[in-house]
Amino acid sequence: MAAAQPQRTRTTATNTATWRDVTPAPVVLVGGPEDYLGSRAMDRIRSQVRAAAPDVEVTRLNAGSYEPGTLAMNVSPSLFGEQKLIEVDGVEAMNDAFLADALKYLTHPEADAILVLRHGGGVRGKKLLDAIKAGGFPVVDCQPLKKDADKAAFVTTEFKAASRRIEPEAVHALVNAVGAQLAELAAACSQLISDATAAVDVDMVDRYYGGRVEATGFKVADAAMAGNAPLALSTLRHALDTGADPVPIVAALAAKLRSLAKVAGAQGSSAQIAKQLGMQPWLVEQAQRDVRRWTPEGLVRSIQVTAEADAQVKGLSRDPVYAVEHAVTVIAGSARR
Repeated sequence: MAAAQPQRTRTTATNTATWRDVTPAPVVLVGGPEDYLGSRAMDRIRSQVRAAAPDVEVTRLNAGSYEPGTLAMNVSPSLFGEQKLIEVDGVEAMNDAFLADALKYLTHPEADAILVLRHGGGVRGKKLLDAIKAGGFPVVDCQPLKKDADKAAFVTTEFKAASRRIEPEAVHALVNAVGAQLAELAAACSQLISDATAAVDVDMVDRYYGGRVEATGFKVADAAMAGNAPLALSTLRHALDTGADPVPIVAALAAKLRSLAKVAGAQGSSAQIAKQLGMQPWLVEQAQRDVRRWTPEGLVRSIQVTAEADAQVKGLSRDPVYAVEHAVTVIAGSARR
């Protein structure tokens, strides 16, 4: 069987690809500390190679325990001319033998081999990384998604890729509920995509994931920001009674108030404001609706009491529960229902 011919991915001056669109090439560097995205990138390359060459020979090596000559042995053409895929993990901890062999290999990659290197970050092997980039080979940068806006974009794209719909408010609810770990967020997307028969809405997200501790803080914050003190306090007390930590609850209050404060003084359409502030347009629209309940004085007072609660729950008070309850009461009392 003729070997599948690898294609370079975006061999431009920046030679970058994303984990969603990377394609096989003689050498591919998958770098960065986000393991989930790194795994997705490598899975994508592997599946494309197998689709083009079902009889591909897959070899997995570890750069930290590498033995001299192993790379050359595994990329050498076989008697039957099968495509070869060599996946190397732990490149951030490579030994000197791997560095030497990999640098030599870059000068003359085998036509029927695809070498995928997984580097988890750090400066070890910089000479090799620079050589890969200078050679025009594709580089995938897998960085953690720290901002909620980035996580929301991830969710939206997962649903779009599956040709399924999710409401903007449901995206926000899902990120709040399971957004702490990207792998968990991806698994939640997969579950909802599999189970939903129509567009995923907030109610469905709440049925599946509303009981998560991460979601509880935002439920408290939503009720407080709506001026519903009884609901906010009862939700808070239930959360605390079932083991929730006051710190993320105060963080949820602070996040909501920050969004309001940003939008309150902004001018222009929701799209223009979103671009200026680096927020999702639907979050801007939600904040614009919410801010109508607030006076400038009430917003300032709520921000101040939340800042005080944040300090108290992180060690300045012997009674962090009271600090959170006080903040929730003041916020709910400051919002007009």
